Amino acid sequence: MPGVLTLCAGNMALSSTRPLPRPAASLPVPDGRASLMSLSSTSPSTKRGGEDASVGNRRRFSWRCRQACMATANANTNTKPLRLWSSLSQDLKHQPGSVLGAAALITGTTVGAGILALPAVTAPSGFVAASATLGGFALFSIVTGLLVVEVNISTLQELGSGKGVSLSSMARRTLGNGGATAVSAAYILIHYSLLVAYIAKAGETLNQLSGLPLAAGSIVFAATLGGLCFAVRPATLNNINTFLVGLFVLSFLGLAGLTAADMQPQQLAVANWGAVPNAVPVIALAFIYQNVVPVVVSNLEGNVVKIRQAVVLGVAFSWLMFEIWLAAVLGSPSLTGAALSAADPQAAVAAAAANLADPLAALRDGGGPVVGPLTTAFTLLAVGTSFIAFVIGLSDFMADALQLPTGRRQALPYLLTVVPPLAFAMAFPDVFYHALDFAGSYGVLTLFALIPVAMCWSERYGGTSPSRQQLVPGGRPLLLAVAATAGGVIGRELLIATGQL
Repeated sequence: MPGVLTLCAGNMALSSTRPLPRPAASLPVPDGRASLMSLSSTSPSTKRGGEDASVGNRRRFSWRCRQACMATANANTNTKPLRLWSSLSQDLKHQPGSVLGAAALITGTTVGAGILALPAVTAPSGFVAASATLGGFALFSIVTGLLVVEVNISTLQELGSGKGVSLSSMARRTLGNGGATAVSAAYILIHYSLLVAYIAKAGETLNQLSGLPLAAGSIVFAATLGGLCFAVRPATLNNINTFLVGLFVLSFLGLAGLTAADMQPQQLAVANWGAVPNAVPVIALAFIYQNVVPVVVSNLEGNVVKIRQAVVLGVAFSWLMFEIWLAAVLGSPSLTGAALSAADPQAAVAAAAANLADPLAALRDGGGPVVGPLTTAFTLLAVGTSFIAFVIGLSDFMADALQLPTGRRQALPYLLTVVPPLAFAMAFPDVFYHALDFAGSYGVLTLFALIPVAMCWSERYGGTSPSRQQLVPGGRPLLLAVAATAGGVIGRELLIATGQL
């Protein structure tokens, strides 16, 4: 209806029959964009009946389109789903995030140092079994990511914020203070475990490249990149990291192209399903991206359709890169060598893999004058870009936990982030695979599988908040299946750790 403005606040809609005022200003945010949160206008002084003149002189209209409005509109019309808010430039031009940009963020977060461990942990399984398992966990990660999206959007609606909210805030809202504490503990566990793995792998690679002692290589790596994270401005650090990610992608494409010519197809036709459970923790770790879901939701303005597309595309791109990488490494002649002369290729590959601790190292050492250095560069870029991202995340968490004043850079959060993992990596230089396995078994499957299930269960069936749109179909059976999968992996690892399996 012309001249009617609907104000949406939570689940309540108010209507005004006064003409919509022309927007005069928007609320700026740090990145130079604005959310459509406040519009104001000044009208000539008028007096109608008993209405006070001061009220007639100036009226302010404020609104935020929330999911309640979207649900109401979709229930009464056949229109497409609406975004929950609009991101505007300083001149009030709509600047929505793109699906491809969000998908690229998810892929960039997913394809990190975990890709280095995949060939080693999946070699005993063979390419066929490993490929099928990767596909299954790609679907698993899509489901868990969308569960996080569902709770994130509901939390945004309830808090009335267009800025991403943390997992801790979502857990506190749905699971109480105990849930928030569990999220914080799992968050620290994952970050410390992975930082230990990255530092240890970098120290090992620098040792092989330059002859530096393992401890010295670890110190050089951690001090250089950790100091960079502390010293440079965020915009500069983002540019540096983007450049390194570009080099990482180029090295990946180079390795895939160079190894394709020598690929041995018979080595890929192997399926040892009994070895798959041992690879599951690292495979689960490889698909970690749920920590950037709040950013994706914010960038795509809460548009459920776009968010779902971004998650599916981002995980699909990651899965494709993992499959290409496994085929390149597991199909390399350096994996089996003379063992392929055996009558049973499957037995030959399994036997060779059992005697080969790191297929990536075999590719580096036996790949020739181009593949060898390229593999080393790929390794350093993988751990370097992942290290930067996790240092930033954990140092911000530490600063918030310590309630340090904002507005100036503090050294303490960075020291607490880098020094403990560095000390552990120096004490246990061969801890790379064990650290990744530990993080995947306990941290990732707890924080990004069990906790999202618990939050969604509370959201949907626990009476935490009014019923909202469910992004993942399947109801209770699907939530129980996700929890059972994660719980089964964690339980198996606990039995192995205690010597009962």
